Amino acid sequence: MTQPRQFVIEADGGSRGNPGPAGYGAVVIDPVTGETLAEAAEYIGVATNNVAEYKGLIAGLKAAKALVPDASADGALQVRVRMDSKLVVEQMSGRWKIKHPDMKPLAAEAARILSASAVTYEWIPREKNKHADRLANEAMDAGKRGKQWEPSASTASLDTPRSSAASALPPVSGPPGDAAAGAAKARAALASRPAAASPAAPQAGWGAAPDLGAPATFVLLRHGETALTPEKRFSGSGGSDPELSAAGRHQAECIARSLADRGTVEEIVSSPLRRCRETAAAVAARLGLEVRIEEGLRETDFGAWEGLTFAEVRERYGADLDAWLASAKVAPTGGGESFAEVARRVSATRDRLTTRYAGRTVLLVTHVTPIKTLVRLALGAPPEAMFRMELSAASVSAVAYYADGNASVRLLNDTSHLR
Repeated sequence: MTQPRQFVIEADGGSRGNPGPAGYGAVVIDPVTGETLAEAAEYIGVATNNVAEYKGLIAGLKAAKALVPDASADGALQVRVRMDSKLVVEQMSGRWKIKHPDMKPLAAEAARILSASAVTYEWIPREKNKHADRLANEAMDAGKRGKQWEPSASTASLDTPRSSAASALPPVSGPPGDAAAGAAKARAALASRPAAASPAAPQAGWGAAPDLGAPATFVLLRHGETALTPEKRFSGSGGSDPELSAAGRHQAECIARSLADRGTVEEIVSSPLRRCRETAAAVAARLGLEVRIEEGLRETDFGAWEGLTFAEVRERYGADLDAWLASAKVAPTGGGESFAEVARRVSATRDRLTTRYAGRTVLLVTHVTPIKTLVRLALGAPPEAMFRMELSAASVSAVAYYADGNASVRLLNDTSHLR
């Protein structure tokens, strides 16, 4: 019996703005030798990351099929798709629902190219998907110049050692790459030539910054209203844990629709408190994603102030309130948390999540104090800056975290989806 041809496809897509100028890249690899058999890349105009990722998958599957004349025959071809998009991998594997209208036709097109039994999907970290990522960026760079990507101008495979990719895969049998790999062999030969050493130049200004890759982007969503919100009562993690009000449920549906339309969120993480879990559930239902609970995103414990208005706290605990306003190290009356304690908790949570979701866009459904803390720390602002920010119920803010430790605040208190 003839052994099936076996290929690895690595695919990626990107958008500079999300949505913004977008492109995809895909590479077909011999799993035995690690040799590049085919490449594909294209600038696709304005689109989201997820659309570009699906387009990259489709291009990769088509490229693999084109290498095997009888690919449609049962058992003729086995393909292993490796992508750093958890969304695409989980949806194409059938474990996550596909609800976004832009994703459904793309997923259907991908599923028609090869039989389901011929394709398996695997999530890989972004750093192991550099070849496809570079192709996608080359395509976007070409689009910026008003052109399309040209294979002859690509340097993606020169930057990507294949020995590690091949050794990471299970052993397979069957013939290695054929004549379709001629161009890739020539490029591999060029890659083997020693490069002339060049002195390292110091970083100077924006233009000289190293390519840090896509940041971990936290979309920070404050939960919808509860009965306590309009009355401006302290509502932390030490109180009654109220549910969303009718207004809060409406707000949650509004932001869910807005985020679904944008198509950029890849993961959802929520505070354990009920109002956040209910808000996150509304978004998750729209996006077809699961919600991960993160204890570090809970609101401050306001101690004896829970459920009281600012005026009531001023009347009952005036001296304690003055001390709290004057120092981030002072806790509310009755054993609550100080803002300094909350900052330590939130910082540790931020570090865990930026590592876990490097290069991805994650929705964090949380509260006023954690969001203000993340923004303050990103700006390098002092603790008193906490009292100079306004965060409305169901508002959206965003912070991007880069590999070098720097952060960029991209949005604060956006409520346009509620209008």
